[in-house]
This record gives sequence, C-alpha cells and structure tokens, in this order.
Amino acid sequence: MSEENKVSLHTFYGQKAGMTRIFDDSGKHVPVTVIKLIPNVISQVKTQEKDGYEAYQIAFQEKREKLVNKPKKGHLAKAGVDKAFNRFSEVKTPEVNPENLGKEISLTDFPAQTWIDVTGISKGKGFSGVIKRHNFSGGPMAHGSKFHRTTGSIGNRATPGRVFKLKKMPGHMGVQTKTIQNLQVVELNQEQGYLLVKGSVPGSKDGFVKITKALKK
Repeated sequence: MSEENKVSLHTFYGQKAGMTRIFDDSGKHVPVTVIKLIPNVISQVKTQEKDGYEAYQIAFQEKREKLVNKPKKGHLAKAGVDKAFNRFSEVKTPEVNPENLGKEISLTDFPAQTWIDVTGISKGKGFSGVIKRHNFSGGPMAHGSKFHRTTGSIGNRATPGRVFKLKKMPGHMGVQTKTIQNLQVVELNQEQGYLLVKGSVPGSKDGFVKITKALKK
C-alpha cells in the first residue's frame, strides 16, 4: 500500500523479536531491541455523535482465517478489511476522519532519533515470596533464628482486626502492563520490516508492544 493511502498516528503496535547490538559511527556498541513491524489497520472510527468520544480502533496480529472467529470477521468485513486480524485496541485522537476506515497506519513519523514510549506485558515470574517480589530484607540466617525469608507480621491487634488492602505479600509476580518512557529509535527499516529501539522494552519474545510518541519530550 502506498504512503498516500496510509494514515499518520502517534501510536502503532509491533512485535518484540528480541535484543541484539549495533555499532555507532564512533565504534561504540549500542544495545537495541528489535521490533518486528506488523500491519496496523483502522477497523473502526469512534465519533463524538455516535460513541461520545473520538478515537480510532486499530486491528493487528494477522492470523489464518480459520483461527479468527465469526464476530471478528464480520467486524473486519464491515470496515472493508480483507485480512484476518485477531487483536484490537483503541487510540484516542483529538479529531477523527471517517474516511480513514480500513486504511493502514503509516510509520513515516517514527524515523531514527525519535523519542518514544513503549508499553508491554512484563514477563511472568510465577509465585514469588516477598524478598524477590517486594525487595524485603528478610531476617537473620543463623541457625537459632526462626525468621529467614518469611513475610513477618501483616496486621495489628483486634483493632482494626483485618489486613489492610495493598499489603505487600507473596503472590503472582510479573504479567503486568509496564511502560518505559523516553526511549530512542535507532533505525526504522520498513523494507525489511523492523524497528531498532535503544535499550530494553518490557515483555517477552514475540510479545506485542505499543509504541507511542514520547509524552514527556
């Protein structure tokens, strides 16, 4: 699709391919994250008159047609999209244009040296104790001690007679939405379909990440 038929937005979705390193002009090695560029198509236009706010719904993660259910297929067909996308997400914008329905998102606004924010789902660590999960210090490791890596006291007396909400305790660690701000684009290569970002980004390999123009730059 030519760039004339694409839409420029401040947000798009990619797929984390892993990490590597490159060398800059001075010979220093730069650690980078490789983001695989995937198609992002506008599958719905939310308007103030109909929905009460203005936003674009973006469809991504193309799959085989048999792996996408009928409601999603019908939704994409209504937007004039002939590809089988499985994931959808909304991006709010100051103003929308209904004519952009079915168009692909352009990446020309993300050249090298662009500052971005990257959002992803952090890696899962399973069930973890308070020392690993919340950086507790723990107790003495001597043989006579009965307190090594346990939580310790979690409440008061009969008053209030309960455990306060948000108490730091053992539990499921990771699998949270994390955002890393003010990362820099090192290279955008649309021909080979990758984006290089300086440093690390949240998420595991093959996970989907949201890339947005930096909010604080």
